[in-house]
Amino acid sequence: MFKSILLITPPFTQLNTPYPATAYIKGYLNTIGKTAFQSDLGIKVILRIFSKEGLTKVFQSIENKGVKNYSTNIQRIVKLQKDYLHTIDPVIHFLQFDNPTLAYNICDGDFLPQASRFDQLDDLDWAFGTMGIQDKARHFATLYLEDIGDLISEALDPHFGFSRYAERLGMSATSFDDLNDALEGPESFTDQFLMEELEKLIQETDPYFVCLSVPFPGNLYGALRCGKFIKTNYPHIKVAMGGGYPNTELRSINEPRVFNFLDFITLDDGERPLTCLLEHLDGERSLDQLKRTFALVDGKVTYHNGAKNTDIPFSQTGTPDYSGLPLNKYLSVIEIANPMHRLWSDGRWNKLTMAHGCYWKKCSFCDVTLDYIKNYEPISANIICDRIEELIAQTGETGFHFVDEAAPPALMRELAIEILKRNLKITWWTNIRFEERFTYDLCRLLKASGCIAVSGGLEVASDRLLQMMQKGVTVSQVARVARNFTESGVMVHAYLMYGFPTQTAQETIDSLEMVRQLFMNNILQSGFWHLFAMTSHAPIGIDPGAFKVVRTGPEKGLFADNDLSHEDPDGADHELFSEGLKKALFNYMHGICFDFPLQEWFSFKIPKTSVSPNFIYNAIQIETGNVMKPNAKLIWLGNEPELERTAFVKKGKKTEMWPLVIENKNGTDEILVRQEEGEWLETILRDITPKLGKKEMTFAEFEEKYVAANLGDFDRFLGSKVWRGLLEFGLVLV
Repeated sequence: MFKSILLITPPFTQLNTPYPATAYIKGYLNTIGKTAFQSDLGIKVILRIFSKEGLTKVFQSIENKGVKNYSTNIQRIVKLQKDYLHTIDPVIHFLQFDNPTLAYNICDGDFLPQASRFDQLDDLDWAFGTMGIQDKARHFATLYLEDIGDLISEALDPHFGFSRYAERLGMSATSFDDLNDALEGPESFTDQFLMEELEKLIQETDPYFVCLSVPFPGNLYGALRCGKFIKTNYPHIKVAMGGGYPNTELRSINEPRVFNFLDFITLDDGERPLTCLLEHLDGERSLDQLKRTFALVDGKVTYHNGAKNTDIPFSQTGTPDYSGLPLNKYLSVIEIANPMHRLWSDGRWNKLTMAHGCYWKKCSFCDVTLDYIKNYEPISANIICDRIEELIAQTGETGFHFVDEAAPPALMRELAIEILKRNLKITWWTNIRFEERFTYDLCRLLKASGCIAVSGGLEVASDRLLQMMQKGVTVSQVARVARNFTESGVMVHAYLMYGFPTQTAQETIDSLEMVRQLFMNNILQSGFWHLFAMTSHAPIGIDPGAFKVVRTGPEKGLFADNDLSHEDPDGADHELFSEGLKKALFNYMHGICFDFPLQEWFSFKIPKTSVSPNFIYNAIQIETGNVMKPNAKLIWLGNEPELERTAFVKKGKKTEMWPLVIENKNGTDEILVRQEEGEWLETILRDITPKLGKKEMTFAEFEEKYVAANLGDFDRFLGSKVWRGLLEFGLVLV
């Protein structure tokens, strides 16, 4: 009997690219011979609503309600409905890269109807002055979609949002009451489209088991609404839920009503729990022998973890499989003028992971007690590149977002070398820790392999607080690492935090001054402030007293347990600084207002900064040059060199010169050498160019070869113009 499994991402996550969880699971199911289908119901629902047919239903539904007390903005959109209906399909196709010439019409200002989201256009040329016409048009088109989204959320469905759905119901929901009331109530406008798509999907795939992946609070309501539909209309289909939300929020769930909508909830890595569940459904495993799975037994929520099987090694989970997802239908939008956020929302990215978990796992604000952080397991560069090649063949996309908690520098080095050996032309970005192991040469190597951006947590730019957080970095160190990446042509984004326990007003302002200097010295290109949040699985949530804060709630309930409220008696009134910090950062990201006093950003009196005005400048003057470690690998990133002979007559005397010529992409470089030295280097540089099947040469081996060739004193060679030229034109030690 044919048995299929259906993997669903419920509304909503991202518009531009699929959330990868179902692709990861489908890739694993392929390895064990199971037939699985997957669907991103979020993009399906968005494309249904944001079409001429869908918008016609929007406007008809508003008209049928007959309510007239809408805001002026909504009334304007309703009056412009003919213009919206005539433009929606062309705009969607444009955002799917189908009709790029529409950009000219969009940018002329007379094509799209405009409502309140376009009020910000007075600042457009200032914020997006260097944008090309395609980017500007996509930003206009994004504002246009957001105007329609405002119409839907005010007039028809208050829970609607492009990257979240009914998020408020899922956030910090210690009680299930509000969610239950919403689910037992009538279907919303958005729900109706969702149920139609789900019905079609079930008819097409005929599953006996449905897995709902819920990464965020904004997916929870949609998932449970799907679960209710399935259990009502297809009671023979079993339904399980897993993903980031249950992994963090539902670890101690004791609410039986949730199981009116689901049969199982799994925790942490899904491969082994899912394998056990499939065996259980096939009658090969008893309920008590499941792995990290909640189910309802005799009306009580019961946790089953009797399986003796270990988790599936990360190296054996297979290559993510995106088949069945409409990759060419996603919408590439440009929401805000933040370079890193643009990477999130613009373009399609294949998502991969270099290593499971975090190799540092010490940060006091992070969920270091949970498996997705604490169980660190890297895989080899060979396996990663195999997966890269499989995904390129499968999707046709060469952009990769490595979604690691913090990509390990040593593995990034090996990955970059393997990418160069295989001559893979890819574009990639990832998250890092600002470690001093990211030397200038390593950053150059990463850039050569296709790395375009990194993001990392600077958090609070205060050494006292960084130590308290156990970040393992200093502000000066972050500055030098950011400089290394920036000078290599890799964009740097910093996650910034305010409101960490005991943070004073002085430290908040000093942190802002550090950020100002980082942007002013052009070693940071993007950043984002967020208010510290305390969670129950982080060291600070487990022992708040050790950080001088007092947990104030919420009361432990039967449903979710993650976000904690707290008081910080030794700290400032943190939320007071929010608007000023964000306004200052917005300006710094655009390279302006560095000369404004910090007081300019705040409507209340702030302390003067105690940070030296040249702190960051002085920090980045300290060179973090390469330490000539014997085991460092020598990699030649340039093209093959050629030794040429030139001769000229000077004062009647014939003189010979031997330039080593390197034709690189952006010009011709020359290094003047002695003939015998040049002949040797010509061979060596070809030898250390990355090639498949060839082991990298170490610095110790390089020295041995130089000495064996009788070319002179090696230390003198390292101080010569020849060596400096090699380092400038393509030699890296990593």
